[in-house]
Amino acid sequence: MQRTLYYQPYFLEDRTGRLSGSEFVDIHDRVRLSYRCTRRDARGTQYCIFELSSPRDDAYTRPVIALEFGPNNELGTITFGGAYTGLDMYLPKVTPGGTTRHRTFTGQNGQRYRWSYRTHEDHEWTCVDNADNVVAFYNLKIPGEPPYPNSSGCMLTVEELYGDMSCEFLATCILMRHIVTYGIQ
Repeated sequence: MQRTLYYQPYFLEDRTGRLSGSEFVDIHDRVRLSYRCTRRDARGTQYCIFELSSPRDDAYTRPVIALEFGPNNELGTITFGGAYTGLDMYLPKVTPGGTTRHRTFTGQNGQRYRWSYRTHEDHEWTCVDNADNVVAFYNLKIPGEPPYPNSSGCMLTVEELYGDMSCEFLATCILMRHIVTYGIQ
């Protein structure tokens, strides 16, 4: 099936800006993702990403990705379609012993990607491919900007050619934000 190209990135508006749950909705309504807490108990917390724009009958009940965190917000596992991996193995530091704010992962498409913190102007977080092409980035609301109805003013932008990876870029961006917020080394 051939997909129509609009030559515009996916601008996924982060409705709350919080790590505790949000919806990410493309401003052109092409993609709608939900990130929500599905379990919180003594063992830790589980968050799931649902692709609400999917035509699947179970899009609202079957997550695309699940993230598990331990009782003290430590890294647990990431699950894609039943297969799980430890988060420390899935999203390791770029260099052992290096900064926790630069991490790499292999996408479900087999390609390597790298997230980094404040390395590009106007990006809080930037994700690049092996050729250093920007494929996704996360921006915070600009200080002094007026409040928006139903939006935090933060946005995850995914380049159009990587739209099929929106869920994975969202998951890894949330993981990067979690790692920094909770001081995980």
